[in-house]
Amino acid sequence: MPSNAKFLLLDADDVGQLMEPAKVFDAMKRAFTLHSQREGRVFPVVREQLHTGGVFGIKSGDVPNADLLGFKAAGFWPSNRKAGKEPHQATILLIDPHTGRPRCLIDGNTITTVRTGAAGAVGLTLLARPESTSVCIFGTGTQARIQLSFALRYMPMIQHVSYLTVNGQPDDGFEKEFGQLCTLIHAQDADAAVSESDIVVTATPGGGPLFSPGAVRAGTHLNCVGADTKGKRELPEGILRQSRLFTDDREQSRSIGEGQWDPECPSIEIGDVLTGKVEPTRDLEDITVFDMTGLALQDLVVAEMLWHLATAKGQGTTLSWPW
Repeated sequence: MPSNAKFLLLDADDVGQLMEPAKVFDAMKRAFTLHSQREGRVFPVVREQLHTGGVFGIKSGDVPNADLLGFKAAGFWPSNRKAGKEPHQATILLIDPHTGRPRCLIDGNTITTVRTGAAGAVGLTLLARPESTSVCIFGTGTQARIQLSFALRYMPMIQHVSYLTVNGQPDDGFEKEFGQLCTLIHAQDADAAVSESDIVVTATPGGGPLFSPGAVRAGTHLNCVGADTKGKRELPEGILRQSRLFTDDREQSRSIGEGQWDPECPSIEIGDVLTGKVEPTRDLEDITVFDMTGLALQDLVVAEMLWHLATAKGQGTTLSWPW
């Protein structure tokens, strides 16, 4: 590396200006494809409880053919809510694989949010019935909102949305954001809302089963976001065996996702559907589940995209290193 090597910093404002949902959707398909073709590697996940009550994790990986290497340090700090701050925090670092020097340091909060919403949309377009018109969503936080935003963007037949809140009270902000885009109903009975929906999205902290297994009707698709750490779950006991399970990464699902509750349950990686390694046929009666634990490759391909865009546009803060 020359002595005038550059190191780019992208803060939250930079990321927000550069992020485009359609490009992130395409990036998610690329990430899953790289994973399926084993052209991108995912290294072992670090996920640990902290003495502060938070959870800290590191997801890392590389794409050798693209000279892409990096990691995301992220976690969940529930005490931030008391200060009115976001409990999810993330930072992404891209590294030159030839020298080990940093290339780009990026605020990872928006990346994590949007790429997870886009990943959910990939699952919906591949697995949900195209004629689906109704959604039941658990949660009204940041991730629930981005999941619903992408669902409405990529599943144009959706008309009715039932949402459930942790305190059982309507969420005025959620209704203001989505009330003009669909028929929005605040539901009180989780089982009834699930049983009346074509698509179910679970976007909670993963504190336990959200509904009864018998509430899921034939033909339903479920996108599951909240189980990303040992001990977390959103789905009820036995539902995986009633379903066709799809994952972003099979072993990661069994380690920290919904798959940890039934590690012997067979599953298909979503990337293998994209690459044609697996061509699943979906019967009208099939229940399908997409367990999203989050891959390092998802973060890295979006971070790489933003790094290139920022460099081309002269955006961000550039530092010159003396080595």
